[in-house]
Amino acid sequence: MDQDSPVLFSRRGAMALATLNLPKALNALNLEMIKLLDRQLQEWAEDDSVACVWIEGSGEKGFCAGGDVVSLYKASSAYGEAPQTDYTTEFFSREYRLDYRIHTYPKPVVVWGGGIVMGGGIGIMAGASHRIVTERTRMAMPEVTIGLFPDVGGSWFLNRMPGRLGLFLGLSGAQFNGSDALFAGLADRLIADNERLATLDVLADLPFTREAAENHRLVSDCLKGQELRQDRQPASNLRAHYDQIQALTDFSTLPEVCDSITGYDGDDEWLQKAAKTLAGGSPLTPWVVWEQLRRGRHQSLAEVFRMELSLAVNLCASGHFREGVRALLIDKDRSPQWQPASLKDIEWREVERCFATPWPGEHPLADL
Repeated sequence: MDQDSPVLFSRRGAMALATLNLPKALNALNLEMIKLLDRQLQEWAEDDSVACVWIEGSGEKGFCAGGDVVSLYKASSAYGEAPQTDYTTEFFSREYRLDYRIHTYPKPVVVWGGGIVMGGGIGIMAGASHRIVTERTRMAMPEVTIGLFPDVGGSWFLNRMPGRLGLFLGLSGAQFNGSDALFAGLADRLIADNERLATLDVLADLPFTREAAENHRLVSDCLKGQELRQDRQPASNLRAHYDQIQALTDFSTLPEVCDSITGYDGDDEWLQKAAKTLAGGSPLTPWVVWEQLRRGRHQSLAEVFRMELSLAVNLCASGHFREGVRALLIDKDRSPQWQPASLKDIEWREVERCFATPWPGEHPLADL
């Protein structure tokens, strides 16, 4: 295997390993990585010698910081310009196919989510059968800061969090830790960060069989034995603030909810940061989050990804995404000039356009 490849593949007996290999970019997913990983997962699914898949990221900083938004920025439109929809359609359709494949994979998939796990990284992790976090895990769906939306199945997993935690996280982009991920249903086990290699060794030595259900049981029981003791796990902000988050989001309209969150005037730093992020974010994203969660509540997983593909391509073409990435990652002035500039200036027809299917023919994910 070429060690310069953006994804490395190897074997440990019946266990197949995939390593995202762009540590300097925090393993942010580009189109080549998505293609490589998806193709290899297809091969492993059909290979009887593979009983379990392990996915991790290289480097010390994290599993995956999200998607390669800079390349998407280059293909997206500025305000009033024509977008390059071919690239954005290919990128997101391939990414969502990969995420869907992991959600529906016939064999156990273990994802080691240590360090930074955001955006597209959560997309890979969310669908895995065994999702591991550590005491160093830092997660977020921070798309409000770049004029996108919590995609990669966010319409699915945010809707399945307790109470209105999913709405709060989708609107505010608030960071959360491994204990939060357990509480919110985005992780299954919290294992000490320095136990990664030991955990991999124990899993590789399991007496795997040709029965997927039995292999799932073996992996589950093994990881349960590796979990960090409760008294050594970090405190959960989502658990501690659950009642307060419920109160902040207990309104029937989006403007009321946003006013409530951004109007927080307490001394809790975590809630202060969430309020500040929402206040400075794209005024279009909250409307999209509100509507995507409403529409996605009773959709199938395939319907969720089809809806999100339309949203992703349309939002990249809207200019909000381009302005957000410009301010955060290109010019780095952190002063996005949103158009329109405020939540109340967004017309509902603009929100509806985000959900319209932008392709004249068959939807690219029609076969899911």
